[in-house]
Amino acid sequence: MEMRGHFNYWVSIILMMTGFYAVIASTNMVKKLIGLGMFQTAVFLLYISIGKVRGGTAPILIDGIAASDVSFSNPLTHVLILTAIVVSIATTALGLAIVVRIRESYGCIEADETIAMDMADERAEDA
Repeated sequence: MEMRGHFNYWVSIILMMTGFYAVIASTNMVKKLIGLGMFQTAVFLLYISIGKVRGGTAPILIDGIAASDVSFSNPLTHVLILTAIVVSIATTALGLAIVVRIRESYGCIEADETIAMDMADERAEDA
């Protein structure tokens, strides 16, 4: 197998690792959400790539043609990814709504700064 034959897998791995790095390394909450979206998109691409069969057709049986003579693509992965896309959009929307509320409460969207503000408030309450 040559590398060009698996180009979509390499792209999904690179996109997945880039999104994972953005989630781990960034303190900005919007950048974390963008990284999460990149990671989710990479997973979608990976699953769709797994379901595609080269030369495969839609699994529709036609009278007079034997099913053993035709190669079919698996439609289950595509259907599951459609559901996952809807969940991904809802997750992103909820995350952005939470970031907006955090911005209203703390005045920033940096995770380190909000944690520091919380710790200072707790110390003030304890004293």
